[in-house]
Amino acid sequence: MSNRTESYLVGLVGDGVMPSLTPPMHEREGDVLGLRYLYRPIDLLELGLSGDAVGDLLKSARSLGFNGLNITHPCKQLVLAHLDEVSPDALRLGAVNTVVIEDGRFIGHNTDFSGFAAALATGLPGARLDRVVQLGAGGAGSAVAYALLTAGVQALDLVDVDPARCAARAAELAGLFPGSTVTARTTAELPQLMPMAGGLVHCTPVGMAAHPGVPLDLDLLETRHWVADIVYRPIDTELVRGARAKGCEVLDGGRMAVGQAADSFRIFTGLDADAERMRSHFLELVAKEEVAA
Repeated sequence: MSNRTESYLVGLVGDGVMPSLTPPMHEREGDVLGLRYLYRPIDLLELGLSGDAVGDLLKSARSLGFNGLNITHPCKQLVLAHLDEVSPDALRLGAVNTVVIEDGRFIGHNTDFSGFAAALATGLPGARLDRVVQLGAGGAGSAVAYALLTAGVQALDLVDVDPARCAARAAELAGLFPGSTVTARTTAELPQLMPMAGGLVHCTPVGMAAHPGVPLDLDLLETRHWVADIVYRPIDTELVRGARAKGCEVLDGGRMAVGQAADSFRIFTGLDADAERMRSHFLELVAKEEVAA
């Protein structure tokens, strides 16, 4: 148990964040560590605010004594202009999802990439990283691709429905990681790419409750492949179930969600969160949601 006596007040800024599982995850971990820890969603949609309000919300949070804010869509890039300091990785990614308020200053971090890196290391130890196919090159996809390349992926094939976005992302990443090969690809190339790949990472909305389905032909998966999904509502997406049925090693989307939350908790408090304990709580929360639905 911690002997700290101070309290923590944290928030989550973004569109549609009221149902987020991040607040209860943080609060439960705070309880276990003996902290007074309060985490509140600050939903832009409910407040009738646009993403441009993030700067004013940061100043308000500072005035009200918040210790920090998590930042999600549509503010991860917009918040950069309002920060006093940004971690090197967040700066390279051009996106911030965690802002700690220290001595009146705003310091930005990115735990999306570090959360996925931790998920990969703990959930798929020994995964082949010579060549990986990634589906989706949007905001979350950028952080995941950065994590993959940081982890040592030698060749990354980026596949996205938006060819221009995919090409731009591949070029950015290739510049940041000159020792690796990053190539923009199309879905039509997947039958040629998958036989060469050791693993597949999925970073599109396909598989979410509102977007059911699978993002590729499951016949392209082989037992030797590892498969990682970042969708966690539901936790067992059609892709995760299909990959397991093929005998693939699988990383469900909950691992990244917990990884980024654990890293943010550490940044806010200076204390290491127990990621496995947080994952158990996360799975409880998801199971309750699924029963209620």
